[in-house]
Amino acid sequence: MPVRLAQFALLVPDYDEGIAFFSAIGFQCNEDTDLGNGKRWVRMGLPGAGTEILLARAVGERQQSAIGEQGGGRVWLFLETQDFERDSELLRQSGAIFEGVPRDEPYGRVVVWRDPFGNRWDLIQYASPDRSGSGPEKAL
Repeated sequence: MPVRLAQFALLVPDYDEGIAFFSAIGFQCNEDTDLGNGKRWVRMGLPGAGTEILLARAVGERQQSAIGEQGGGRVWLFLETQDFERDSELLRQSGAIFEGVPRDEPYGRVVVWRDPFGNRWDLIQYASPDRSGSGPEKAL
């Protein structure tokens, strides 16, 4: 049976804040359905990508305290690019916070950044188009 990762939930303080940020960095809102009682089903995706972010408005103290901490302090989201300079500048202009300067690794060019909600991401342009035999996960 073939399977794929369709969506993953990302906690945000407010749906519209999440939509605004992800739209600014090139995601499109694929669905925004009002479910009543303040809940919405909001799917954000990059054109041509199969996996979507499901924006989940944090409700209650436990979820609110987990905003930006879903990765336990690690980089846990990876945004792949074919144009590192263009996309790092777009991120910067859209409110991303860079934790350092871009660096060249055997697998490609990478920089760690945080979205406005505190999630840690890698922006990465792989040295090899097929990414065979290398990657940041190999260093673990």
